[in-house]
Amino acid sequence: MPNKKLYIIRHAKAEEHSFTKSDFERHLISKGKERAERIALELAGELQIDEQTLFISSTANRALETAHIFADILGYSPAAIQLERDIYEAHHRDILKVINSVPSSFQKVLVFGHNPGLSDLVDYLTNRPVDLKTVNIAIIELPANFDFAHVSANSSNLIKVLA
Repeated sequence: MPNKKLYIIRHAKAEEHSFTKSDFERHLISKGKERAERIALELAGELQIDEQTLFISSTANRALETAHIFADILGYSPAAIQLERDIYEAHHRDILKVINSVPSSFQKVLVFGHNPGLSDLVDYLTNRPVDLKTVNIAIIELPANFDFAHVSANSSNLIKVLA
């Protein structure tokens, strides 16, 4: 069985901050949607979605919209996306708690969320500092025989960042 993988995905480009809409409710802009589609198509060339794949998304509009774009392109049921409010404005250890709760039956987990938490998480898990820009993906491989419950500081290998 191949090593498990974690895909840390920052949401696509969203509307600017404004006084008329809360940060949580901001939507993707067309440029962000187009870029998310391009990156999702690139990921589709190397990621096979199956019953051992789990999508987890922040419940903020821009993260969930990004997750839906990836689900459509990769062939994952949008209804199966696990929604996690705790990923929004989260410290990297709070995001890690969500990942640590993933059942061992899953081999691939895609997490859609926000900075600085996601970039800090990649650094924490891999000891490789990254600054995830919008719709960048950090692909992380877990050690052999590791479950997501075992992931912790400096425990995993950063394979690459899709940008």
